[in-house]
Amino acid sequence: MDCAACTARIDHCHGTLVVHPDGGFADCTDEACHDDDRVRHALIVDCQTIDAACGCVLDDGTLDRDAPGRRAEVALQQAS
Repeated sequence: MDCAACTARIDHCHGTLVVHPDGGFADCTDEACHDDDRVRHALIVDCQTIDAACGCVLDDGTLDRDAPGRRAEVALQQAS
């Protein structure tokens, strides 16, 4: 079976975009993914849906701003 987006040469990703609670950052399950834009992903889930113990949330339910993915996102925002 061929991917219609691949055949049409549309920029997209076959991975699942995992969105973290604050909505400010996301990770893709495809290591080759170069852009975490929602438009490129057909599958989008909340991190707590697939991993209730996601490291981005502290025990009190607040966002861990020092979580690995969050640190990268903050660094990118500060650089721009």
